[in-house]
Order: sequence, then C-alpha cells, then structure tokens
Amino acid sequence: MAGTLMTSLDPGYSALVIGASGGIGQAISSCLATDLNCSKIVQLSRRENGLDITDEETVRRAADRFQSTSFDLIFCATGALTIDGVGPEKSIRQISQNVMMNQFAVNAVGPALILKHFVPLLARRTRVIFALLSARVGSIGDNQLGGWISYRSSKAALNQIVHTAAIEVSRVNPASVVVAMHPGSVATSLSDPFSSKHKRSTPDDAGQAILRVLDALQPAETGGFFAYDGSPIVW
Repeated sequence: MAGTLMTSLDPGYSALVIGASGGIGQAISSCLATDLNCSKIVQLSRRENGLDITDEETVRRAADRFQSTSFDLIFCATGALTIDGVGPEKSIRQISQNVMMNQFAVNAVGPALILKHFVPLLARRTRVIFALLSARVGSIGDNQLGGWISYRSSKAALNQIVHTAAIEVSRVNPASVVVAMHPGSVATSLSDPFSSKHKRSTPDDAGQAILRVLDALQPAETGGFFAYDGSPIVW
C-alpha cells in the first residue's frame, strides 16, 4: 500500500539500490516504490547491469552513468556467505587462503569500491543516507560462538570501512548518515542453508524495518552499526 515512508528526506528524493536482484535488495526497492515521497529509484545488480563489485572497472562504469545525477538515499545490499559453493568454516583448521580472500573481496573490498565511486553521487547540501548491508556476526564484542572466521572477519572489516568513510563524508555534508545495517535473520537464499532452526522475517518485513531505522537515524549517529530494530550493535 502506497504511503510516505522516508519522511526525513526531502520530498521527491532519489534512491539508488545496489545489489537489487538479491532478496533484501529487491525488498528495499519494492518498499521504496510504494513511498509517495520517492520520485526516482535506480536499481543496479550484476544480473541486470553487469555490476561486479569485485571488479572495480564495472563499479566505475556503473557510477559514471550517473555523473549528472545526485541521490539522497543509496543502499548497498551486496554480500555473500557462500561463495563458489563453499560455505563458512566451523573451525580455524578449515581456513583456506582462497576462500578467505574471496570473502574479503565480496564483503569488504567490494563495498569499499562502492563507497569510493558512489559517494560522489550523494547530494551535497541536504540530508542524505548511505547504508551498507552488514551482519551481526561481524561484531567482535558480540561473538560468543566462534566459527565462520572468514565471513565474520570480512564483515568486521566492512564495519571499519563504513565508519571511516562516514567521517570523511560528514566533512563534506554534515547532514549525512553513513551506516552499516544488520537486517536480522531474513528468508533469503543467503540464509536458507543456515537458518532452519531460527525464525526468519520475510524480505519485505526486513526491508520495511531497515528503512524505518534509516529514516530515524540522525547525523550524530553516522558511522554506526545498527540492527533492524534500531538498536546499536557493539563493534
């Protein structure tokens, strides 16, 4: 049902969703499509646009398409838990150099390249939001279970990248909010093999929850790491 969702952004705001073909990316796009306050939604993905976040040239080309455009909201919904059929390790003894490098390429370096090339497309003089999908398992302080070393470490690296980028962006636009978001356990292909014992939200519910949190965040909270319910997550 159509309504006003992102009330903190200027009327007629423009949004960009990167990783729009995934479960959460699709849900974010669908939610924004119902927001009467949103005048434009651009969706980018590897499937539809050839945007491969592990290939900087494709990231640069994607950003170059919008050099005459500014966005008020950018949401990066990229990420992977299983890459090339290899899931997370259960023990440090299972660490593979190639697997760990692939995890960092997708979950840390890729989003860093997205920030590098798409931050210049943010509007300069109004409130803007740049959110990147992270995961609670990237929290060092919250880690009580161990395991999943490559994935956890790549998300922890992403959180540092987001925090550092937020400081830089705020110098250009003090009204900016740049944050890492934990979506919770969501019924997507990423979590299907690992969540049979856990209650999961639908992608649409997760999308609505994430956007509500982003709408409420203030510039003083930029650089933070937040859950879908608005609670801050320890680094």
